[in-house]
Amino acid sequence: MNDSTLGSNMRKALAQNPNLLRTLIGMGLTLIFLLAYAVYGATIDTEVYIYESESNESEVVLDNVEKYYDSEENRTIWTWDADLNGTNLTWVNVSGEMLSVGSTISISNAAGLFSHPDLGNPDAEEFSCSESCKQLEEHTVNITSEVTGIIALTDPDPALRGKGSLYADSLDEATDKAQGIIYTDFESTLVRITVIESGNREVSPTISLTQVNEELGEVKQFEIDAATEFMWALAAVIGCFVMVLGPSFIIYWAAQAKQKKLDVKLEAAKSSLEQE
Repeated sequence: MNDSTLGSNMRKALAQNPNLLRTLIGMGLTLIFLLAYAVYGATIDTEVYIYESESNESEVVLDNVEKYYDSEENRTIWTWDADLNGTNLTWVNVSGEMLSVGSTISISNAAGLFSHPDLGNPDAEEFSCSESCKQLEEHTVNITSEVTGIIALTDPDPALRGKGSLYADSLDEATDKAQGIIYTDFESTLVRITVIESGNREVSPTISLTQVNEELGEVKQFEIDAATEFMWALAAVIGCFVMVLGPSFIIYWAAQAKQKKLDVKLEAAKSSLEQE
């Protein structure tokens, strides 16, 4: 009953508009043209710009080491002082070699650095330094077979390093805005590194201190692959038309086939009656 009703409605629609199929095709082509124009317009008229920063890693020289033996605690304390380059400073990493398991290494700074045990760990899951890193004047870790140092940031904002995006009306404006984001000055550049080992040690451990300073690189207008986006848009339009019109046409064709069978039976019955 439902098939017959839908088939009847489809036949009525085709009877009222013989060019229904032509109209649907025209609508589809119009939608495709509008989508193509939208993709093209978004490609050439976008106000989004992408900027990149170039990371320059350098090693900080640690010349003077001071040793203090605490006889009461039976431990040796090593300290190093260093002065960093605060211009566009982002990363400060300290690591040690020839450190005994169970000893500690720490880095201190008056302004405070951001760090977390998972910072720099490629296997960390659902980790965000912006949410988890803590800003402390001193960060300390225990030396294990896997942990041999500290990774710290001057600011957890990811826009200060790597890639970022911004809105601007021109390339010059985008460049000025990107420079304002990248160019920072970390004022408290003095850091102290402290290593505490058990026992009276005579050989100082080897400590490596590196810093990363950013420099503004390429600034360019955001672009998309118009051909790829057009194909996706075309596929979406065709898919929508198939989902909407496919069942209707299938029901219509099934009703037509059923009607033809009934017509054949009626013709056969009419012929048999006429022969009688």
